[in-house]
Amino acid sequence: MAYAIAEQALQAAVIQPPYDMRFLADVIKGLSSTPKSISPKYFYDENGSRFFDEICQLKEYYLYKTELALLPRVASDLAGMLTGSFSVVEFGAGSLQKIRPFLRNIPAIKSFYPIDISGAYLRDTTRKLQAEFPDVAMQAVEGDFTLPVHLPEPSATREQRLGFFPGSTIGNFTPEQAKRFLLNARKTLGDDAYLIIGVDTKKSPDILHRAYNDDKGVTKRFNLNVLSRINREFDCDLKLSDFEHYAFYNPVEGRIEMHLVSQTHQTVNIVGTDITFRSGETIHTESSYKYTPQEFMQLAQSAGWRIERTWLAGEAMFSTYLLRVDH
Repeated sequence: MAYAIAEQALQAAVIQPPYDMRFLADVIKGLSSTPKSISPKYFYDENGSRFFDEICQLKEYYLYKTELALLPRVASDLAGMLTGSFSVVEFGAGSLQKIRPFLRNIPAIKSFYPIDISGAYLRDTTRKLQAEFPDVAMQAVEGDFTLPVHLPEPSATREQRLGFFPGSTIGNFTPEQAKRFLLNARKTLGDDAYLIIGVDTKKSPDILHRAYNDDKGVTKRFNLNVLSRINREFDCDLKLSDFEHYAFYNPVEGRIEMHLVSQTHQTVNIVGTDITFRSGETIHTESSYKYTPQEFMQLAQSAGWRIERTWLAGEAMFSTYLLRVDH
């Protein structure tokens, strides 16, 4: 249905530029719905990926630094557990910083396939990583990691697959979507696979609030960038000054919610489709669910994975799990 709407929008337009039809369909569907929403995967064009790299360096954003400090311990432990040959598949790879402790410390890793929706940015970061680790075969895979992904054919020597999904990106999904991702990851990785996954923990609402409302306003610019992307790709006239960044912790749902709030009553045209915003109406751009270890164990088991190992950062600020397909 969303794609039919997008096709109608294109037919109504005077010109037929090479739009990303999936993005257009999702934008029109999401902004025509009540409440309005845009998937957080659309944050990550080249500009958005760079904004997120800036966020990771902020003092308020504990997730990146805490997980990065934990990963060398995870890699060291895995080096003693993994034997044979492995290919690592990173979902939503981004800047490729977090894979480095694994490539340095785990000799069993022979190849690396980073998957990301932002193809140009991914290819650039993969080239730089390849120069740093020339003995590991690497191939960037542009695609939507929330769906089953077709990976390149394996080498002649059989390599077992190890999925890598850091950053608590799984928290961006609703629990049902998270289960679907874990099911799709099983299809992508195969029946004899492992998965390393980072999961943020429930903690003080004050810590969570500051992590998504930084003093420098980088998260605000990151959030507004999705509107810039719509303007750029669809030749729209959304005024960024008419929207405000708004992020808060919802303790009932156990999640951070990030929104863009319309400051005026306005109507904008997106490729022939009029979208009306009431003053005060929001676009829900991201959720970030937090999980206790027990909650995440139940989620993993519901998708056919079992937890083999758990690592917790100090004061349980962050968790990393080693999952194995449960036959």
